[in-house]
Amino acid sequence: MITVGLDSGNQNTRAVVLKDGKIIGRASGMTEFDAKLAAEKIFGIALASAGVQREEISAVWATGAGRNMVVFADGRINEVGSAARGARFLNPDANLVIDLGAEGCRAIRLTPDGKVKNYEVNDKCASGAGTFIEAMARTLQINIEEMGAYSLRHSKEVPMNAQCVVFAESEVISLIHQQETIEDIAYGIHVGIASRVVSLIRRVGVVEGIQLIGGPGHNEGLVYCMQRELGKEVFVSEETDYISSIGAASYATEYEQKEV
Repeated sequence: MITVGLDSGNQNTRAVVLKDGKIIGRASGMTEFDAKLAAEKIFGIALASAGVQREEISAVWATGAGRNMVVFADGRINEVGSAARGARFLNPDANLVIDLGAEGCRAIRLTPDGKVKNYEVNDKCASGAGTFIEAMARTLQINIEEMGAYSLRHSKEVPMNAQCVVFAESEVISLIHQQETIEDIAYGIHVGIASRVVSLIRRVGVVEGIQLIGGPGHNEGLVYCMQRELGKEVFVSEETDYISSIGAASYATEYEQKEV
């Protein structure tokens, strides 16, 4: 059986093709201003990467903020459900999922059988999400991919108090004028983000088996700061960008099998 999971996010749209429980194709691109068009485009690229035709697909399930814009989807699942399912799909030991997106973050506790036990969401401010890191990288005039490496070369921790992007940018500029190094400022930024995310995590309860999903999972500096703040290991899959897509595709497979 071949199914597709499509994650229509605020910033990026991603798709994964599953065949008999194995990933055979994937695609990713910017959502930009037309979630419907982005979904159609990424869906086509994912099928091409898997080497399959549309008529071979048993079902397409959508997730993400723009899931209702994916008009060709056969089913839909919310972001919490797809994140939980995708994390467990790749990591059977996942008990707590930290979902860091472009504009919000979620902490999701799982039951022993992988269902959602409870969760907390912060989508009122981007201070614990990807866009905040992007804004700070621009202010420091470095690539976002370099943020983590810079922070790990710090010599001291520079406190960062601002949570709003606008105020944080002003604070970073002020620190630059005070001759603080990019490395120390970057580290202070990551410490602040980790502290806010961990505060959210504590509301659902800290347990073993923590998995970070989403683009910020590529940021080794942020992962380091979160592990330090939690006092526990944080697992990041190589498929961190595609976890929710994988979860949606996995749900599609399960649903289709029940229908047979």
